[in-house]
Amino acid sequence: MPYEIVYEDADILVVNKPAGISVHTDAHRSEGTLIQEIEKKYQGAQLAHRLDKDTSGLIIVAKHEKAWEFFKGLFKQRLITKKYLALVVGEVKKDEGVIDLPIGRSEKDFRKRIALPQGSEDAREAETHFKVMKRFDGFTLLEVSPKTGRTHQIRSHTASIGHPIVCDTLYGGKKLVCPLGLTRHFLHAYSLEFVLPNGQRIRLECDLPKDLESILASLKK
Repeated sequence: MPYEIVYEDADILVVNKPAGISVHTDAHRSEGTLIQEIEKKYQGAQLAHRLDKDTSGLIIVAKHEKAWEFFKGLFKQRLITKKYLALVVGEVKKDEGVIDLPIGRSEKDFRKRIALPQGSEDAREAETHFKVMKRFDGFTLLEVSPKTGRTHQIRSHTASIGHPIVCDTLYGGKKLVCPLGLTRHFLHAYSLEFVLPNGQRIRLECDLPKDLESILASLKK
């Protein structure tokens, strides 16, 4: 089973997705996706949101249509708090901050989303909050909380302020760095907080996977 169940009730699953697994089928992948694996046991399950293939961490899966509609509403109203750990290139000077730049599709590379000036046409509002967790020589570990849910939002926003995520081959540009043999970008969805359909509020967390934990351990030395 390519995922760990962190929480389960009659309405949802919250799973810890490993890096390297696509959450759903697309033009490049027709099998072996996270939702296909989940559907083997939970027929009718639907993803409540998404994570990039090489981003690890927590993702909510609705077991039935009513639950999916409920969580769709929570995301639309921005009532779900998502927190990520991201190691970025360079030493971020501010202890905390907000990146408030709309995001649109790049005209040069269809795969990319780029942060654009306020008022740009064909760009969607995007807001990302960050807090410095630890500074290393040449790197900074950030806790990042996106208030909107745009495609590649964290990756695009951190790159826009000159601090792309470590080993991000799409957004790293001239600052692409993959320390100590890291083979994917250092981005992990470690925390979710939300209200369940029954009214109970819960917060779930998961540890950094071993490949990312080993990078931090090496940098500390």
